Amino acid sequence: MSNRQYQTDLKHAVYSSWDSGVKNTLAVLPTGGGKTWVFSEIVAEHAGQAVAIAHRQEIVSQISLSFAKHGIYHRIIGPNNVVKMVSRMQMEELGQSFYHPSAKVAVAGVDTLNARRDKLAPWCKGVTLWVTDEAHHVLRANKWGSASTMFPNAKGLGVTATPRRADGKGLGAHADGVFQEMVEGPGMRDLINRGFLADYRIFAPPSDLDLSTVKIGVNGDYSAPTLKTAVRKSHVVGDVVSHYLKIAPDKLGITFASDVETATNIAAQFNASGVPAAVVHAKTKDSDRVQIMRDFKNRKLLQLVNVDILGEGVDVPAVEVVSMARPTQSFSLYAQQFGRALRPIPGKLYAIIIDHVGNVERHGLPDAHRVWSLDRREKVSRGTPDDVIPVKACPSCTAVYERIYSTCPYCGHKARPAARSGPEFVDGDLNELDPAVLAAMRGDVVDVGMTPPEYLAISGAGRLAHVAAMSAAKRFRQKQAAQSELRGSIALWAGHQRAAGRPDSESYRRFYFGFGVDVLSAQALGARDATELKLRIDRAVTIA
Repeated sequence: MSNRQYQTDLKHAVYSSWDSGVKNTLAVLPTGGGKTWVFSEIVAEHAGQAVAIAHRQEIVSQISLSFAKHGIYHRIIGPNNVVKMVSRMQMEELGQSFYHPSAKVAVAGVDTLNARRDKLAPWCKGVTLWVTDEAHHVLRANKWGSASTMFPNAKGLGVTATPRRADGKGLGAHADGVFQEMVEGPGMRDLINRGFLADYRIFAPPSDLDLSTVKIGVNGDYSAPTLKTAVRKSHVVGDVVSHYLKIAPDKLGITFASDVETATNIAAQFNASGVPAAVVHAKTKDSDRVQIMRDFKNRKLLQLVNVDILGEGVDVPAVEVVSMARPTQSFSLYAQQFGRALRPIPGKLYAIIIDHVGNVERHGLPDAHRVWSLDRREKVSRGTPDDVIPVKACPSCTAVYERIYSTCPYCGHKARPAARSGPEFVDGDLNELDPAVLAAMRGDVVDVGMTPPEYLAISGAGRLAHVAAMSAAKRFRQKQAAQSELRGSIALWAGHQRAAGRPDSESYRRFYFGFGVDVLSAQALGARDATELKLRIDRAVTIA
C-alpha cells in the first residue's frame, strides 16, 4: 500500500509540531481516512523504542496488523489470548507473524499497561514515542492519561476522528488533557468529494422512542440502564428489521444496539426474516468473534448487530448500510458509527444510514464544517451544535436533508410550515412569511439614509430635553454607521450565494442557520449587535 498525499501531509504536520518543541501532538483525520496507517508510518520511521496504546483488543489487533504490513516487528503487551489471536491473524493474512517478545516496538492495551506499571517501569524509561489511538479518551485524570505518564522520556501522538467529548472536557494540556497542539488533515466532505470515502444517504423513519426520562451520565452520554428501558418500551427492534428490508435488502450491514438484550432480539428478528445475522459484544468469545467477522466479510452473514464494539477504531469490511438503534449524546461515537459505512467499494453508489433514534437530528450531518478545539466547552445535553445546519426527515420518503431546502431534494415533497407568523417558523425564509408580518418587520429596519433630525422627529425623541435628545441622536448615528457596514457584509455574503447559484429561499435559510438571525431582523439590530454580526459574516466569507 502507498500513502495518499493527504496522509503524507498529515505525517509531516506531526513532525513539524514536534520540531517546534511540542511534546504531545493530537492529529485529527476522519473515520476511514487512514489514521492507523499514518501513525504506523511514523512508528516505522522512528529510530527509538515506541509503543502504541489502545483500549480494546480489537483495536490492538488492528494496530498490530497495520504494523505487520509495514514490516514492523513488535511485542504485544496484553493477555496471552490476545497475543495468540494477533499472531494467528497475521499468519492468515500475511503468511508470517511479526510478533517478537523483545522487539523495540510494542502494541499495548491501556488496562494492561496500568496494571503492570511497576514491572514495566525500566522498559518504559527507554521508550521515546508513545501513540494513542482514539485519543479523544485521553484526559490527565483517567487511565489513558495515567498510561501516558509511564513514558517520561517520550514524545506523544494522539489520533482521533473527533476531538470533541460529550462531557465537554478539553483535550489540551491547558485544560483536562495532555496535548499541546492539534494538527488536522482534510475533513470528511473533502475526502468524499475526492473519492476516498463514499457519499451517503440518510433515512430517518418515524420512531416512538421516548428519551425524555433517560438520564445523562457523568460522561455526557445517555445512562445505560434508563436507555435500555426506553428502547424496550419502543418499537425500535421491529423497525430496524422492517426498514432494512424496505430500504436496503440484501446489503451488508451493521446495526448499533443499546444493550445486549436488545441486540439479541434484533438479530433474532433478522434471522426470522431470512437475513443471516449475528450478535457481537464485549463478552463474545475471541474465537467466536473472529469467526463471526470472517463470515461477515464473506457475506455468509449480512448483519452484525453489535453493542459498543464496532463503533470506535475497529476496521470492518466495506459495509453498505448502517442502522442506528442506539441513541447517543456523543458526537464522537455518532461519527464513528456513521463512518463504518463510508468505505468505497466498486459498484457502491452511496452508503445508506438508517437512523431510528434521532442521532442525525441531534448532531447534524457528520461532514458539516466543524471547528475543533483543545479547549473545554460548555456541556450541551441536548440540541444541535451551533456550527452545523439542522436537518429534517421528509415525511413522505423518510430521507434526511438539511433545512436550508424548502422541499425534499430526493422526492420533491414540500413541507408546510406550522405557522407563518415569525422567522422561527419558516427557518428564516422571508418568502414564506405572512405579508403583514413581513411588512411589520420591514418597518423595524434601520433607515441608514435618515438624518438625525428626521429620526428625532419620527421617534419622538426630539421632544425630550436637549441633552437627552442629543444623546438619542448620537446613539442613532452609531446604529446607522454599524448598520451601513453590516449591510455591506450581508451584500458581499449574498453575492457569494448568487455566484454559487443558490435561490433566495435557500440563501435566506443559510443565513438564518449560519448566523442565528434572519436577514430583515439583522437590519434592525443595534450598533453593538450589528458590529458583532458583521465580523461573523466577514469571517464566514473569508473561510468560504
